[in-house]
Formats: sequence, C-alpha cells, structure tokens
Amino acid sequence: MTREELATASDLLESAAADTGDADASDRLADLAGQLERLSTADRGPDHGRLARIQSALNDLGSGDGADVADAIDEADAAINEYRSDLEGV
Repeated sequence: MTREELATASDLLESAAADTGDADASDRLADLAGQLERLSTADRGPDHGRLARIQSALNDLGSGDGADVADAIDEADAAINEYRSDLEGV
C-alpha cells in the first residue's frame, strides 16, 4: 500500500534537493525524501511524532534558499499535513 501524500512529498523534496545550491541542504533534503519514500511504502504508517520531526526539519530548510526550492518544500509540507489529517491521535 502506497501512502500517496508521502510519496508526493518525497518526490517534491528530491526535486528541491536537486535545485538547491547548498550542498548541506541538498543532502538533508535528499535524506528527508528517502525517509518519506520508505514511510510511503512501509507495512505500517508513521505516527504524528515522526512526521512532526520531518516537518520541523523542513521548516529549518525552507528559509535558506530560492523561491523554487522554498515552494517545493512548502508543497511537501502541505502533502504531509494532508496525510496527517487522516491520522488518529494528536
């Protein structure tokens, strides 16, 4: 079962990683994309805490680059929020 919102967020972050001029940000974005890709196909979906940590990292990365990268990060964050809206709990 694929969690489409998380797969979409992963794709967006891969794009942002390729577009950024900052090597450290690119590595972090690629790592977050990989995490979301694995979570999108895992047997069990992630909980709110795991996704909140990913979104916190995205928030840190979203302010230091160009508009295209920031837009992709914002769209990825929105896709994660959409997924989280159906999760039980917090």
